[in-house]
Amino acid sequence: MDYAVVMAGGTGKRLWPLSRKKRPKQVLKLIDGQTLLRCCFERLSPIFDTRNIIILTNAGYADLVREDLPELPFNNVIAEPAVRDTAGTIGLAAAVLTKYDPDAAIAVVTADQIIEPAEVLQQAIKDALTFVNSNPDDMITFGIQPTFPSTQLGYIKCANARKCPSCENEIYSVEAFKEKPDEKTAKEYLDTGRYFWNSGMFVWKAKTILANLEKFLPEATKPLRRIQADWDSPEQQKTLQEWFVKLPKISIDYAVMEKADKVYAIKLDCRWLDMGSFAALADIISSDRDNNIVVAGSSELLDCKNSILITEDQGHLIAAIGLDNIVVAHSPDATLICHADHTQRLKELLKLIKQHTGEKFL
Repeated sequence: MDYAVVMAGGTGKRLWPLSRKKRPKQVLKLIDGQTLLRCCFERLSPIFDTRNIIILTNAGYADLVREDLPELPFNNVIAEPAVRDTAGTIGLAAAVLTKYDPDAAIAVVTADQIIEPAEVLQQAIKDALTFVNSNPDDMITFGIQPTFPSTQLGYIKCANARKCPSCENEIYSVEAFKEKPDEKTAKEYLDTGRYFWNSGMFVWKAKTILANLEKFLPEATKPLRRIQADWDSPEQQKTLQEWFVKLPKISIDYAVMEKADKVYAIKLDCRWLDMGSFAALADIISSDRDNNIVVAGSSELLDCKNSILITEDQGHLIAAIGLDNIVVAHSPDATLICHADHTQRLKELLKLIKQHTGEKFL
């Protein structure tokens, strides 16, 4: 059977103070009053039965996820007791699913991406599932058609596009995964036409990714087997708490994809955005005539331009005078004001906040 696995554990520090340790970015209502998680779920719903959509998130976010997606069965939200990056998350999902469905095929997506039109991704997922169900040892990733030479994204080098029976999309052979390049290298990637942005989304058989984890990350094997053995038993939570923290903290790209054979890609020619910063809002929310991005129930701006002003509190008025290239982000107990060119220093700011006030505002 086919399943969707949604990775929804990121905190989103670059969206502080809206995003917090107890309220991550994927449950912020920033997209027409909807959360990123809800948008992701609705992209998947036309393809998968709701019972076959699994959300993995940090233990502290599980109730928020269930509140945002009340139609999802309670046990379809899996709460991770620690942060272990994508290899641990994917391994956990695959171990649980293969206990009940040894031939499970899974589409792994993330909860914090904007993808438009959704139909492009939906068709690609359908084609990828068709491909891996016919070629169970192979793994598919999705590459985004680049629109500019980004230095903030990883790349996939592809070649030898070929048609797959019953698929609308071509299937590319993946030659290499490339880290974030400098500007010169990024321009060279674009000029060749053979490099796509790495989307961090995948389709494979659950048993295939487990076999590759065992081969390339053998220290993950025992913890995953112990968790799988006790899943859905009275010992489930105790075993999960004890063994999940023993999984290596590493991404699936480093752990498996850069080393494995039989890796293929489908190109997504669509509007794609990793919603990880305030600047990203400019790509998904229409600006006013002065190029301001405003997310607020009420606002009054006088002589402001090129600025981002945001609050989820629909009863809160944001009023400003004379701002230029400034970010103002309001939450009930903290407000960020900074020059838009300095938002990359948020992690530095959060360290100071923790040093002086502890965890209270984090």
